[in-house]
Amino acid sequence: MHDNSDTSDPQGTWGQWLTNLIVRGLIGAALVLPYASRVRFLGWAVERIIAPLAGYRQRAEDQLAFIYPDMPANERRAIARRVCNNFGRTLIENYSHPAFGEHVAQMPVQGPGLAAIEQARAKRQPVIFVTGHFGNYEAPRHALNAMGYEIGALYRPMSNAFFDAHYANTMAEVSGRIFPQGRRGTMGFVRMLRDGGMGVLLFDVRSTAFDDIDFLGHPAPTATSAADIALRVNALVVPYFGTRRADGLTFDITVEDPIAHSDPVTMMQDMTARLEAHIATHKDQWFWVHKRWRK
Repeated sequence: MHDNSDTSDPQGTWGQWLTNLIVRGLIGAALVLPYASRVRFLGWAVERIIAPLAGYRQRAEDQLAFIYPDMPANERRAIARRVCNNFGRTLIENYSHPAFGEHVAQMPVQGPGLAAIEQARAKRQPVIFVTGHFGNYEAPRHALNAMGYEIGALYRPMSNAFFDAHYANTMAEVSGRIFPQGRRGTMGFVRMLRDGGMGVLLFDVRSTAFDDIDFLGHPAPTATSAADIALRVNALVVPYFGTRRADGLTFDITVEDPIAHSDPVTMMQDMTARLEAHIATHKDQWFWVHKRWRK
Protein backbone atom coordinates (compact mmCIF):
# COMPACT_ATOMS: atom_id res chain seq x y z
CA MET A 1 0.00 0.00 0.00
CA HIS A 2 1.47 3.28 -1.11
CA ASP A 3 1.53 6.19 1.30
CA ASN A 4 3.05 9.61 0.66
CA SER A 5 5.04 9.38 3.89
CA ASP A 6 6.51 5.96 3.13
CA THR A 7 10.14 6.16 2.05
CA SER A 8 10.79 2.39 1.94
CA ASP A 9 11.60 0.66 -1.33
CA PRO A 10 8.63 -0.81 -3.21
CA GLN A 11 8.29 -4.59 -3.31
CA GLY A 12 7.33 -6.57 -6.41
CA THR A 13 8.35 -9.24 -8.91
CA TRP A 14 11.27 -9.11 -11.31
CA GLY A 15 8.76 -8.89 -14.16
CA GLN A 16 7.16 -5.83 -12.58
CA TRP A 17 10.58 -4.30 -12.02
CA LEU A 18 11.50 -4.84 -15.69
CA THR A 19 8.16 -3.47 -16.93
CA ASN A 20 8.63 -0.39 -14.78
CA LEU A 21 12.17 0.06 -16.11
CA ILE A 22 10.99 -0.07 -19.73
CA VAL A 23 8.07 2.29 -19.17
CA ARG A 24 10.20 4.74 -17.18
CA GLY A 25 12.73 4.73 -20.01
CA LEU A 26 10.04 5.56 -22.57
CA ILE A 27 8.60 8.26 -20.33
CA GLY A 28 12.04 9.77 -19.84
CA ALA A 29 12.67 9.76 -23.59
CA ALA A 30 9.26 11.29 -24.28
CA LEU A 31 9.67 14.09 -21.75
CA VAL A 32 12.59 15.61 -23.67
CA LEU A 33 10.30 16.17 -26.68
CA PRO A 34 8.01 19.16 -27.19
CA TYR A 35 4.63 18.63 -25.52
CA ALA A 36 2.54 17.64 -28.57
CA SER A 37 5.30 15.39 -29.92
CA ARG A 38 5.72 13.55 -26.61
CA VAL A 39 1.98 12.83 -26.38
CA ARG A 40 1.89 11.43 -29.91
CA PHE A 41 5.10 9.46 -29.35
CA LEU A 42 3.99 7.66 -26.20
CA GLY A 43 0.57 6.97 -27.67
CA TRP A 44 2.33 5.26 -30.58
CA ALA A 45 4.81 3.43 -28.33
CA VAL A 46 2.16 1.95 -26.05
CA GLU A 47 -0.12 1.01 -28.96
CA ARG A 48 2.61 -0.56 -31.09
CA ILE A 49 5.17 -1.90 -28.60
CA ILE A 50 4.15 -2.09 -24.95
CA ALA A 51 0.49 -3.14 -25.30
CA PRO A 52 1.13 -6.07 -27.68
CA LEU A 53 4.06 -7.34 -25.59
CA ALA A 54 2.20 -7.01 -22.28
CA GLY A 55 -0.99 -8.58 -23.64
CA TYR A 56 -2.99 -5.40 -23.07
CA ARG A 57 -4.26 -5.15 -26.63
CA GLN A 58 -5.45 -8.76 -26.66
CA ARG A 59 -7.19 -8.29 -23.31
CA ALA A 60 -8.98 -5.24 -24.69
CA GLU A 61 -10.10 -7.24 -27.74
CA ASP A 62 -11.30 -10.10 -25.53
CA GLN A 63 -13.38 -7.82 -23.31
CA LEU A 64 -14.84 -6.02 -26.32
CA ALA A 65 -15.86 -9.43 -27.68
CA PHE A 66 -17.48 -10.26 -24.33
CA ILE A 67 -19.57 -7.07 -24.31
CA TYR A 68 -20.15 -6.78 -28.07
CA PRO A 69 -20.19 -10.38 -29.39
CA ASP A 70 -21.66 -9.29 -32.74
CA MET A 71 -18.97 -6.68 -33.38
CA PRO A 72 -16.72 -7.68 -36.32
CA ALA A 73 -13.22 -8.78 -35.29
CA ASN A 74 -11.52 -6.08 -37.36
CA GLU A 75 -13.58 -3.39 -35.61
CA ARG A 76 -12.66 -4.79 -32.18
CA ARG A 77 -9.01 -4.81 -33.19
CA ALA A 78 -9.13 -1.20 -34.37
CA ILE A 79 -10.85 -0.06 -31.15
CA ALA A 80 -8.36 -1.98 -29.00
CA ARG A 81 -5.46 -0.27 -30.76
CA ARG A 82 -6.97 3.16 -30.17
CA VAL A 83 -7.60 2.24 -26.53
CA CYS A 84 -3.92 1.49 -26.09
CA ASN A 85 -2.95 4.69 -27.89
CA ASN A 86 -5.15 6.68 -25.53
CA PHE A 87 -3.54 4.84 -22.61
CA GLY A 88 -0.10 5.98 -23.73
CA ARG A 89 -1.21 9.55 -24.30
CA THR A 90 -2.89 9.69 -20.89
CA LEU A 91 0.20 8.29 -19.22
CA ILE A 92 2.61 10.89 -20.58
CA GLU A 93 0.11 13.72 -20.12
CA ASN A 94 -0.12 12.86 -16.44
CA TYR A 95 3.69 12.92 -16.20
CA SER A 96 3.84 16.30 -17.96
CA HIS A 97 2.75 18.59 -15.13
CA PRO A 98 2.75 21.59 -15.26
CA ALA A 99 2.69 21.59 -19.11
CA PHE A 100 -0.45 19.43 -19.19
CA GLY A 101 -2.18 21.64 -16.63
CA GLU A 102 -1.37 24.77 -18.63
CA HIS A 103 -2.59 23.05 -21.81
CA VAL A 104 -5.90 21.96 -20.27
CA ALA A 105 -6.46 25.34 -18.60
CA GLN A 106 -7.06 26.82 -22.07
CA MET A 107 -10.05 24.50 -22.68
CA PRO A 108 -13.59 25.46 -21.65
CA VAL A 109 -15.30 23.59 -18.84
CA GLN A 110 -19.02 23.17 -19.35
CA GLY A 111 -22.02 21.37 -17.97
CA PRO A 112 -24.89 21.81 -15.52
CA GLY A 113 -22.79 20.70 -12.56
CA LEU A 114 -20.67 23.86 -12.56
CA ALA A 115 -23.30 25.93 -10.77
CA ALA A 116 -23.82 23.16 -8.22
CA ILE A 117 -20.13 22.92 -7.27
CA GLU A 118 -19.83 26.69 -7.00
CA GLN A 119 -22.76 26.75 -4.59
CA ALA A 120 -21.22 23.89 -2.62
CA ARG A 121 -17.90 25.74 -2.37
CA ALA A 122 -19.67 28.89 -1.15
CA LYS A 123 -21.31 27.05 1.73
CA ARG A 124 -18.36 24.66 2.30
CA GLN A 125 -20.36 21.55 1.49
CA PRO A 126 -18.11 18.57 0.66
CA VAL A 127 -17.95 17.53 -3.00
CA ILE A 128 -17.01 14.11 -4.34
CA PHE A 129 -16.27 14.10 -8.06
CA VAL A 130 -16.73 10.66 -9.62
CA THR A 131 -15.42 9.47 -12.95
CA GLY A 132 -14.05 6.43 -14.74
CA HIS A 133 -10.91 5.45 -16.64
CA PHE A 134 -12.16 7.30 -19.70
CA GLY A 135 -10.43 9.80 -21.99
CA ASN A 136 -7.99 11.40 -19.59
CA TYR A 137 -9.61 11.25 -16.15
CA GLU A 138 -7.17 13.88 -14.78
CA ALA A 139 -8.03 16.53 -17.39
CA PRO A 140 -11.12 17.78 -15.48
CA ARG A 141 -9.15 18.05 -12.23
CA HIS A 142 -6.50 20.17 -13.97
CA ALA A 143 -9.14 22.35 -15.59
CA LEU A 144 -11.06 22.93 -12.36
CA ASN A 145 -7.82 23.61 -10.51
CA ALA A 146 -7.12 26.38 -13.03
CA MET A 147 -10.53 27.79 -12.08
CA GLY A 148 -9.53 27.92 -8.41
CA TYR A 149 -10.88 24.59 -7.14
CA GLU A 150 -8.60 22.48 -4.94
CA ILE A 151 -9.43 18.80 -5.50
CA GLY A 152 -7.80 15.90 -3.68
CA ALA A 153 -8.12 12.24 -4.64
CA LEU A 154 -8.73 8.79 -3.20
CA TYR A 155 -6.94 6.36 -5.45
CA ARG A 156 -6.33 2.64 -5.76
CA PRO A 157 -2.59 1.84 -5.77
CA MET A 158 -1.41 -0.08 -8.82
CA SER A 159 -0.47 -3.74 -8.57
CA ASN A 160 3.02 -2.86 -9.85
CA ALA A 161 4.47 -1.24 -6.74
CA PHE A 162 7.58 -0.04 -8.61
CA PHE A 163 5.43 1.95 -11.02
CA ASP A 164 2.96 3.10 -8.38
CA ALA A 165 5.77 4.58 -6.29
CA HIS A 166 6.34 7.34 -8.86
CA TYR A 167 2.95 7.44 -10.66
CA ALA A 168 1.22 8.51 -7.44
CA ASN A 169 3.30 11.69 -7.54
CA THR A 170 1.63 12.72 -10.82
CA MET A 171 -1.68 12.94 -8.94
CA ALA A 172 -0.19 14.73 -5.94
CA GLU A 173 1.24 17.48 -8.15
CA VAL A 174 -2.14 18.50 -9.60
CA SER A 175 -4.32 19.82 -6.78
CA GLY A 176 -5.09 18.84 -3.21
CA ARG A 177 -3.92 15.84 -1.18
CA ILE A 178 -4.09 12.27 -2.46
CA PHE A 179 -4.97 9.28 -0.30
CA PRO A 180 -4.40 5.58 -1.09
CA GLN A 181 -7.41 3.33 -0.63
CA GLY A 182 -7.39 1.47 2.65
CA ARG A 183 -8.43 2.26 6.19
CA ARG A 184 -5.86 4.98 6.82
CA GLY A 185 -6.20 6.65 3.42
CA THR A 186 -9.99 6.57 3.44
CA MET A 187 -10.08 8.14 6.89
CA GLY A 188 -7.85 10.96 5.65
CA PHE A 189 -10.04 11.45 2.59
CA VAL A 190 -13.18 11.62 4.76
CA ARG A 191 -11.55 14.16 7.12
CA MET A 192 -10.66 16.35 4.15
CA LEU A 193 -14.26 16.25 2.93
CA ARG A 194 -15.68 16.99 6.37
CA ASP A 195 -13.58 20.15 6.41
CA GLY A 196 -15.49 21.31 3.35
CA GLY A 197 -13.02 19.88 0.85
CA MET A 198 -13.39 18.41 -2.61
CA GLY A 199 -12.02 15.09 -3.84
CA VAL A 200 -12.28 12.71 -6.78
CA LEU A 201 -12.77 8.95 -6.86
CA LEU A 202 -12.63 6.58 -9.86
CA PHE A 203 -15.33 3.98 -9.35
CA ASP A 204 -14.98 1.70 -12.41
CA VAL A 205 -12.45 -0.85 -11.15
CA ARG A 206 -13.25 -4.44 -10.20
CA SER A 207 -13.81 -4.81 -6.45
CA THR A 208 -14.57 -8.45 -5.76
CA ALA A 209 -15.40 -7.81 -2.10
CA PHE A 210 -18.56 -6.01 -3.24
CA ASP A 211 -21.75 -7.14 -4.97
CA ASP A 212 -22.34 -6.89 -8.70
CA ILE A 213 -23.87 -3.94 -10.49
CA ASP A 214 -24.63 -4.24 -14.19
CA PHE A 215 -22.05 -2.51 -16.34
CA LEU A 216 -22.49 -2.55 -20.12
CA GLY A 217 -25.08 -5.29 -19.76
CA HIS A 218 -23.10 -7.69 -17.57
CA PRO A 219 -22.71 -8.00 -13.77
CA ALA A 220 -19.52 -6.36 -12.52
CA PRO A 221 -18.35 -6.25 -8.88
CA THR A 222 -18.52 -2.59 -7.94
CA ALA A 223 -17.43 -0.83 -4.74
CA THR A 224 -20.04 1.47 -3.23
CA SER A 225 -17.36 3.60 -1.55
CA ALA A 226 -18.22 6.83 -3.36
CA ALA A 227 -21.87 6.63 -2.34
CA ASP A 228 -21.10 5.40 1.18
CA ILE A 229 -18.75 8.31 1.87
CA ALA A 230 -21.11 10.84 0.29
CA LEU A 231 -24.00 9.75 2.49
CA ARG A 232 -21.73 9.73 5.53
CA VAL A 233 -20.55 13.33 5.14
CA ASN A 234 -23.47 14.77 3.12
CA ALA A 235 -21.26 15.39 0.11
CA LEU A 236 -22.46 16.51 -3.29
CA VAL A 237 -21.65 13.74 -5.82
CA VAL A 238 -20.74 15.15 -9.24
CA PRO A 239 -19.67 13.09 -12.28
CA TYR A 240 -17.12 14.71 -14.57
CA PHE A 241 -15.38 13.53 -17.74
CA GLY A 242 -12.51 14.59 -19.98
CA THR A 243 -13.31 13.28 -23.47
CA ARG A 244 -10.39 13.34 -25.90
CA ARG A 245 -11.13 15.14 -29.15
CA ALA A 246 -10.24 13.84 -32.61
CA ASP A 247 -6.96 15.79 -32.62
CA GLY A 248 -5.72 13.58 -29.78
CA LEU A 249 -4.48 16.54 -27.76
CA THR A 250 -7.48 18.54 -26.56
CA PHE A 251 -10.56 17.62 -24.52
CA ASP A 252 -14.23 18.29 -24.02
CA ILE A 253 -14.49 18.73 -20.25
CA THR A 254 -17.95 18.22 -18.81
CA VAL A 255 -19.22 18.59 -15.24
CA GLU A 256 -22.56 16.82 -15.02
CA ASP A 257 -25.64 17.18 -12.82
CA PRO A 258 -25.10 15.84 -9.28
CA ILE A 259 -26.15 12.30 -8.39
CA ALA A 260 -29.22 12.34 -6.15
CA HIS A 261 -28.72 10.92 -2.65
CA SER A 262 -30.67 7.70 -2.14
CA ASP A 263 -29.18 4.33 -1.23
CA PRO A 264 -25.61 3.29 -2.15
CA VAL A 265 -26.55 0.76 -4.84
CA THR A 266 -28.96 3.11 -6.61
CA MET A 267 -26.37 5.88 -6.54
CA MET A 268 -23.71 3.59 -8.00
CA GLN A 269 -26.13 2.50 -10.72
CA ASP A 270 -26.64 6.15 -11.63
CA MET A 271 -22.88 6.78 -11.73
CA THR A 272 -22.41 3.68 -13.89
CA ALA A 273 -25.13 4.83 -16.30
CA ARG A 274 -23.36 8.18 -16.71
CA LEU A 275 -20.13 6.41 -17.67
CA GLU A 276 -21.94 3.99 -19.98
CA ALA A 277 -23.42 6.94 -21.89
CA HIS A 278 -19.93 8.25 -22.64
CA ILE A 279 -18.64 4.82 -23.63
CA ALA A 280 -21.57 4.39 -26.04
CA THR A 281 -20.34 7.33 -28.13
CA HIS A 282 -16.59 6.87 -27.57
CA LYS A 283 -15.91 3.16 -27.14
CA ASP A 284 -12.20 3.64 -27.76
CA GLN A 285 -11.76 5.98 -24.79
CA TRP A 286 -12.65 3.60 -21.97
CA PHE A 287 -9.77 1.52 -20.59
CA TRP A 288 -10.78 -1.92 -21.85
CA VAL A 289 -7.48 -3.29 -20.52
CA HIS A 290 -9.04 -3.40 -17.02
CA LYS A 291 -10.23 -6.83 -15.86
CA ARG A 292 -13.62 -5.37 -15.02
CA TRP A 293 -15.94 -8.39 -14.93
CA ARG A 294 -15.72 -11.57 -12.87
CA LYS A 295 -15.22 -13.79 -15.92
